[in-house]
Amino acid sequence: MKNTADHVRMMALELVMEIMEQGMYSSRVLNDTLSACQFMEKQDRAFLTRLVQGTVERCLELDYLLDQISSVKVKKMKPVIRNILRISAYQILYMEQVPDSAACNEAGKLAGKKGFHGLKGFVNGVLRTLARKKGELSYPDPSDTALYLSVRYSTPEWLIRKWLEAYGQEKTETMLGSQYGERTTSIRRRKGIPEEEFLDSLRKECRIEPGAYLPYAYQISGYDFLERLAAFQKGWFQVQDVSSMLAVLAAGIKKGMLVLDVCAAPGGKSLFAADLMEGTGKVLARDLTEQKTEKIRENLERFSYENIEISCHDALVLDKDMIGKADVVIADLPCSGLGTRHKNDIKYRMTEETIKELAKLQKEILSAVWQYVRPGGVLIFSTCTVSALENEGGRDWILKNTPLCADSLVPYLPEEFADRPSVKEGYLQLLQGVDKTDGFFISRFTRLEERQ
Repeated sequence: MKNTADHVRMMALELVMEIMEQGMYSSRVLNDTLSACQFMEKQDRAFLTRLVQGTVERCLELDYLLDQISSVKVKKMKPVIRNILRISAYQILYMEQVPDSAACNEAGKLAGKKGFHGLKGFVNGVLRTLARKKGELSYPDPSDTALYLSVRYSTPEWLIRKWLEAYGQEKTETMLGSQYGERTTSIRRRKGIPEEEFLDSLRKECRIEPGAYLPYAYQISGYDFLERLAAFQKGWFQVQDVSSMLAVLAAGIKKGMLVLDVCAAPGGKSLFAADLMEGTGKVLARDLTEQKTEKIRENLERFSYENIEISCHDALVLDKDMIGKADVVIADLPCSGLGTRHKNDIKYRMTEETIKELAKLQKEILSAVWQYVRPGGVLIFSTCTVSALENEGGRDWILKNTPLCADSLVPYLPEEFADRPSVKEGYLQLLQGVDKTDGFFISRFTRLEERQ
């Protein structure tokens, strides 16, 4: 089956509808679609990917601009029509290779195919006006910093205000801009894999650049399917952001340890811990459901580590058999995910109330899992967000409610971080774009040795 441009646009419309109207996760629906449609031409998959990702990440901006030229506000439109306009507006404003006339004409066809023949003229008229006036459209006055940045970077205004208060305007703009950077995949080369052989293999199939801070971290791009890369199939690397690698390094894992990863899926930290121990010791990788643990097993199949044990366990439920047993507990806990640069649908569904609920859940989990740390052992509490309520709030709770003490991160992290005061105090807040990683929080604690 040949995938024509109109067919790809129809697929994009369906995916954007699932994400923006039904609350599905963009990475999941797009990855599932691409995996199921491997028969598509590479350029069609690339067009579909960019159109879906771009429309979602700029949705608030697109709506703001469409509202300036449409007689019906975007929020009051029928869901199909507003999303046809969104994907078409993105093509007109951000995809130079697509002629404006093609974006307008194909949008009318989409409306007809979805049963809205009577609205084809409305759709076509709005988009032709957009194409004609795109250089004249206005944004909020920059003097209203939060509103201006909200529209420019398509991020809810309440969240902008939080970041401005916590990080200032310069860092906030850098964080916001990072979501539009080139989409690359961060990977970690497995220990013991010769670097030159590894690089030679990947250079045949994709672009590869050094990653940040760590010699075994890289960024790859330009590949067709990740699973088809020879180095991936051989188990030579794991997809993992550098921030996640740093969280594992912060634990100071050594050979022969017992490491418990309490919310382990999809398994990147567990696999890195097992790698650091070179087949010795044991990593207990746990998560809530079979669906989550199956993700860990899928990754483990390529590595054939024998020192990882995977099981389902609710982190909220105290496992009495594990009390005081673990040398290291990794608690990378459920969070708002507001540090991840390229999961841009998260920002739309997150609310202040949801963040409060997540912070409460984290404390409930921590009240159980800190007990697994043996005397002299280590707890790593981490998240992939930049929310102080979740991050420093969780750290403060640990210090006030457990016998664990903050422990300096300086001996465990790259020297680039050594001069940060917080690192000496036992925690590190990474900011997307400001640092060369996703936004991430890492904190280290040790349990004092019990007196004999």
